[in-house]
Amino acid sequence: MAVLPPMSQQIAPSLAGEQPAVPRRMPPFWLIATVTMTGTAALHMLVPALPMIARDLRTSQHAAQLAMTLYLAGMAIGQLVYGPLSDRFGRRNLLLISQAIYVLGLLLAALATRIELLLAARVVQSVGACGALVLGRAMVRDISGSKDAARRLAMLGLVMSLTPAIAPTVGEFVVTFLGWRAIFLVMTALVGGLFLLAWRELPETNHRRVALPGVRAAAASYLELWLSAPFRRFTVAGACGATSLYGFFAAAPFLVTDALHEPAGAVAVFCMMTFAGMIAGNWTAQRLAARLTSVRAARLGNTICLVCALALFGLTITHHLTAPGLMLLVVVYAMGVGILSPNALAGLMNLHPERAGTASSLYGFSQMTAGALFTLLASAHYGAPGVPVAVEMLVAAGVAAFSLARLRLPRP
Repeated sequence: MAVLPPMSQQIAPSLAGEQPAVPRRMPPFWLIATVTMTGTAALHMLVPALPMIARDLRTSQHAAQLAMTLYLAGMAIGQLVYGPLSDRFGRRNLLLISQAIYVLGLLLAALATRIELLLAARVVQSVGACGALVLGRAMVRDISGSKDAARRLAMLGLVMSLTPAIAPTVGEFVVTFLGWRAIFLVMTALVGGLFLLAWRELPETNHRRVALPGVRAAAASYLELWLSAPFRRFTVAGACGATSLYGFFAAAPFLVTDALHEPAGAVAVFCMMTFAGMIAGNWTAQRLAARLTSVRAARLGNTICLVCALALFGLTITHHLTAPGLMLLVVVYAMGVGILSPNALAGLMNLHPERAGTASSLYGFSQMTAGALFTLLASAHYGAPGVPVAVEMLVAAGVAAFSLARLRLPRP
């Protein structure tokens, strides 16, 4: 059973200005980004369909929202497996396997006749889909030096932001004309097509293989990473920032239409504008990469999130929440997330680039676990309309602020 050397015996190559191991054939960045984008596409496309699913399957609003929560939970658990396996066996073949599982889950969901079957299919989907997130991030890190990592990961985040910006609108269109089951058929065609492209065009990027640990050693490796204070604090801050908006998306179909009395089509507009804010934040993060450290840029982004969450909480508890006010604050909050997330991710990946897959898995697990908790918190029923969403965003920003305030990087 191979055990990885303790971190205390490692010198973080990122702090010494290491260069990446150049793959034999450079993979096309656009293909890595597109495949990675699909990891959350099935999550966001389903948002406008939740009320229709509840009616069609004769279930409650809360049960329909579990289609979001369980997807996030499945992604959290699945990501713990892909990272160590890809560090040992490589990224490419594992990515193809994960995409095949994703397609299977999509087809099962399209055939579901009961909410229990749909929820089970969503878990299968998520186990396959999370491979794209872990392996896409790891592939980008494989081909990047420490100086390029923040820029390329911010670029990946920028491209990935197109999915939740576009997906709810596409989902609304598909649901309106073809019904909610067609969402899964559209996704099957998309993921299946990308599977064929990846099989033909994506080379292996991991040429620095490490021994595959047993279960105990893998758990010890995860624990060792987590006990590293800088890694843990980057992870907590990034996870809270990246997934804090998931709670808003899960609640948006009901908050926007039922509480704020906007038409159903407004949900897609809210989602699109929110991710336009995140795209603006990712673009800003790229510009800040040459001027600010990852820590300072992450703190700047989270400060924006915290201010907006406080303002939203104030509006909700005083019953002054309006649709324009909600949109403005959520969009600016999303800009803060767009600055925070790529810098937190780059910071933790640069600490131990030789464990890029394992680090990506642990980050992804933390991220999706936080997202599942936030969707549950935002779907609760208490106080004035919008209070659960405001509380959820405030908790996320507050926890991230606490983590970043205590963050200190090791000296080279």
